[in-house]
Amino acid sequence: MAEKQPAMSPSDSPIDGVLDRATGPRRAEADELLALFTEVSGEQPVVWAGRILGFGEMGYRYETGRSGRAPLLAFAPGPRNHTIYLSENFSERWPDLLAALGPHRSSKVCLYLTRLTGVDRDALRSLLEHTLVDARASQS
Repeated sequence: MAEKQPAMSPSDSPIDGVLDRATGPRRAEADELLALFTEVSGEQPVVWAGRILGFGEMGYRYETGRSGRAPLLAFAPGPRNHTIYLSENFSERWPDLLAALGPHRSSKVCLYLTRLTGVDRDALRSLLEHTLVDARASQS
């Protein structure tokens, strides 16, 4: 019997299906994010977990011994917001960038942008660059 793939795995799925989850004006924003992530990472997008566009790949291992793979940078376009995956505790580590960013919500590792209108692109780029440095430094 074949081993089951973890939920967070890369696939050969076309990226257009993921981009098309963003509708109306958010669809053009998804294309803008795609270009930004490609430029910052230097990687081509790959669909992860059926709904996330990941750029590059890293391995990780927790102290418990659990290990896996994850994209170096990633975002998920959607009908209500764009979810951008950043370094753990990014809001506490880079509060100056979040203050400059503009309208957003955040959690431990996710930045939620309802629209890109009013979002400072330089601050967003800096957040991605910091996350990429962290991701590359933590590869196992």
